[in-house]
Amino acid sequence: MAPTSTFPVINMELLAGEERPAAMEQLDDACENWGFFEVILNHGISTELMDEVEKMTKDHYKRDDRVGGLQLLKDGEWVDVPPMRHSIVVNLGDQLEVITNGRYKSVIHRVVAQTDGNRMSIASFYNPGSDAVISPAPALVKEEEAGVAYPKFVFEDYMKLYVRHKFEAKEPRFEAFKAMETETSNRIAIA
Repeated sequence: MAPTSTFPVINMELLAGEERPAAMEQLDDACENWGFFEVILNHGISTELMDEVEKMTKDHYKRDDRVGGLQLLKDGEWVDVPPMRHSIVVNLGDQLEVITNGRYKSVIHRVVAQTDGNRMSIASFYNPGSDAVISPAPALVKEEEAGVAYPKFVFEDYMKLYVRHKFEAKEPRFEAFKAMETETSNRIAIA
């Protein structure tokens, strides 16, 4: 059974006008129910720069037929991400899932090879400093009746664990940090 809703595309121009509340609601829904969305118009990167980057990387992609479309797993089904020129696809990532105490989710995604031509994707990552402590935001934990659902961790420690288990489900990584957090708390209490 395919998901009933379509992949979210956010028009960033709407955030600056009267339609801002509706656009913010759409953005919140994309973060909470998809963990993945595409932004168009006024996203902060000029079309000239995007065209230049595309021009500089096309030779590489011309020789690699394996490059394909990006999909995400939603409600047990793979959903196609519509390719749109000059757009940016945003994947929320595990850190935002932890900070929001699970309200926003990171998602499993994949690239599928195209048989009828190339599709270019350029990945860019935003990560905190290696010593940054990632944990649920206190304001969001207070809103949740169940309390803290995610562990606190140092970003560098998370990345070391991630590298060893990056092709596995994210939940065991979170569970490993919960166990480490409990072990550390127990050692502190005994001392």
